[in-house]
Amino acid sequence: MAAYEFISEGPKQTHDFAKRLAILLKEGDVIGLEGDLGAGKTTFTKGLAEGLGISRTVNSPTFTIIKEYKGKLPLYHMDVYRVEDSFEDLGFEEYFEGNGVTVVEWAHLIDTQLPEFLLTIHLFHGDNGLRRIVLEPKGSRYEQLCKELFNENSIN
Repeated sequence: MAAYEFISEGPKQTHDFAKRLAILLKEGDVIGLEGDLGAGKTTFTKGLAEGLGISRTVNSPTFTIIKEYKGKLPLYHMDVYRVEDSFEDLGFEEYFEGNGVTVVEWAHLIDTQLPEFLLTIHLFHGDNGLRRIVLEPKGSRYEQLCKELFNENSIN
């Protein structure tokens, strides 16, 4: 599957890009977020939340692992950075198969528990505050989602 890339010129553009993606999301969608500290994972998630109609303040669930937000679709925001054992059963599959959208920061840390098909998004620091956002779809659902996002919004 092809990767899709977007260059963000700042937090607002990252937020707005995620908001446009949220409009295309459906029940049961899973997004893995990867990137160094400060690369924009939480900013991206805030954009998704706004696109899902969530008005509550969204912040990283670093110490609680999972936060749930109610909107047009529920948003399950996970930060698994502090999960000590990737094989520990924390009930993630209930969220992945649930009636909302699941976002997993540091998803590679629980790769054995992730669903086979998902959208992985990498955020990279660039020069002068730029961020390179790379979307890697796994499965036809996510490939189609990326095509719609990049075609309909003229994002190249």
